[in-house]
Amino acid sequence: MGMIYIMLIVSLVLALFFLGFFLWSAKSGQYEDDYAPSVRILYEDEPSTHNKNQLHDGSSNN
Repeated sequence: MGMIYIMLIVSLVLALFFLGFFLWSAKSGQYEDDYAPSVRILYEDEPSTHNKNQLHDGSSNN
């Protein structure tokens, strides 16, 4: 029975530690990135080198 109390206390201390860490990170602005998601769609993806080689050679693997 004593082991249950010890495990309960340890788990509560650990949960409070993670809650405090989350509140600290949220308060310090770790999750605030308003710029990147709005302009991410504007960046073009670079075509892969495999596709570039096929376009220049005119060959296909069919």
